[in-house]
Amino acid sequence: MRISTSQFQSMNVQAMDNQQAELAQLYGEISSGTSISTPSDNPLGAAQAVQLSAQGAALSQYSTNQSSGLTNLQSEDTTLSSVITALQSVHSQLITAGGGTLNDTNRSAIATTLQGLQGELQSYGNTTSPSGGYLFGGFESASQPFTQNTSGAILYNGDNGVSSVQISDSTSIATSDSGAAVFMSVTPQTAIPVPAGGANNTGTGTISAVSTTGSTTAAENDAYAINFAVTGTGSSAVTTYTVTDTTTGTQIVPPVTTPATADPTYTAGSSIALGTTGMSVAISGAPADGDSFSVTPAANTTNSNIFSTIQSMITALQTPADTPTAQAALTNSLAAGLTQVENTLNNVTAVQASVGGRTQQIQAMQTVTASLTYQNSSALTSVVSDNMTQTISEYTQTQYSLQASEQAFVQVQQQSLFQYLSS
Repeated sequence: MRISTSQFQSMNVQAMDNQQAELAQLYGEISSGTSISTPSDNPLGAAQAVQLSAQGAALSQYSTNQSSGLTNLQSEDTTLSSVITALQSVHSQLITAGGGTLNDTNRSAIATTLQGLQGELQSYGNTTSPSGGYLFGGFESASQPFTQNTSGAILYNGDNGVSSVQISDSTSIATSDSGAAVFMSVTPQTAIPVPAGGANNTGTGTISAVSTTGSTTAAENDAYAINFAVTGTGSSAVTTYTVTDTTTGTQIVPPVTTPATADPTYTAGSSIALGTTGMSVAISGAPADGDSFSVTPAANTTNSNIFSTIQSMITALQTPADTPTAQAALTNSLAAGLTQVENTLNNVTAVQASVGGRTQQIQAMQTVTASLTYQNSSALTSVVSDNMTQTISEYTQTQYSLQASEQAFVQVQQQSLFQYLSS
């Protein structure tokens, strides 16, 4: 097979063009530091690079979410610590108010202190988050969650929404708690039912805190009423009582039987069981005919609203306790208020514990994400980065080969039959 001069020259020019193209590609790799400029350079590597880049972007977003979520939770934790301190102060003030040596002026001063603590708690409820919204507003974070109406009552204007962020492929975590969950709720597992004296009582009977036994007592959802009746007068007067489950409307002490069972006789200070619930209370003093006492679930709306609780305590302390009946009413109000404040304290403590757990979860995930990000970055680098030493060596070798080809082509191009014969 003969090869013409033009074919020979074309072949050499094509070979040099290929070497020029290879030099350009190698130079591009040296300049950019990457071995893949276009998918055609390495289709498999390019596909891996796309996948690793997408994973890196997701990890970067998770890292951003983790940082913002952690900042929010740390802000909430700090605020809840202040709330707990304020509630402890409220509790201490109520303990002091129950002292038997105080007069109306002393109790009025305590009421003023409680007003200040109520305002302090309201300000904590209106704390803004690092992102700019209200921390306890739920999904209504753009509006102030706690406001005071013309009658002085503090109202919640937010909702029960809980903001959350995605911190990994499979994990979303709450980064806030609503104001309703913090300031207007109780923890069912630990909350104690609330005792209270009837508003129209005329005797001197006072009710103790509820005593509970058994793990299910705190979750009791029924309300109970203890009603007193007095027959006779003077030293011959007999005081009896009944206990009714007002949720079901069933009298449980004495049980309704045929023939009827006599109502039990009241003994001051003795324990009165509320059916078989494991709850009991002790009533002291001398209840009058028609007086009543109640025990209501801790989760009752009025019982669980700390602002309503403090306001009722302020009202009670500002009311003169200048008669035995008024003093008994104050004692009963303080018993209810102390239980309600303790329930709220337990609830806020539980919320703060939950915040702490979520904070630790995010911090642990930050460590995992940082490790995954490093691994992903290393894998991407190994796919697309250039082995600079090898590439420079290939570039130099190709450059020498191109130079040799060019020189050989010049020499061959100058040759002819006459030059060959004359040599």
